[in-house]
Amino acid sequence: MKLKVVLRKVSDYVRYDLKEIAFPSSLPDPPHFKKRRKLTWKERYLVLKEASRLYCASWVRDIGPDLRPNDYKKEWDEDKPDGVDVINKQKEPSTLEDLAIAARGGMEALRPALQRVYMTRASAYRDGLKSFIQGYQEGIKEVMEKKEQSDSQQKEDIEKKEDTQKKTS
Repeated sequence: MKLKVVLRKVSDYVRYDLKEIAFPSSLPDPPHFKKRRKLTWKERYLVLKEASRLYCASWVRDIGPDLRPNDYKKEWDEDKPDGVDVINKQKEPSTLEDLAIAARGGMEALRPALQRVYMTRASAYRDGLKSFIQGYQEGIKEVMEKKEQSDSQQKEDIEKKEDTQKKTS
């Protein structure tokens, strides 16, 4: 009889507990979570086809309108107010473009571009640090004011208690 009980407990441990220890099950999904339907084979093929096309296109420096027509169509619509063609405005070159142009010019041209980049980053860090310090000081002031108010309130309460005790005595 005892051997049966021991064997059953060992088998239950191996079947349920050991499996859960070795391969724990994930937490159940939250109640508001809606499961997505599984894609069909055709949809999977279309997703793979589009992803591989975009991946191959990403190796090209400029992804033109022939590779991403929808993105360029949106930009084209935004550029034309009320259907009137507008001459493309000269945009300020990005930092990366600026560095690329400067790198072609050699070290003499690259140095000022790098200095601009580092000065921009330094000013951003400085502004962020100033903002943080200002917020920190405001927080400390608020805490100190609350502490002073609570201390003064406690002193007033103690004085009132002493006054009432003197009156009753």
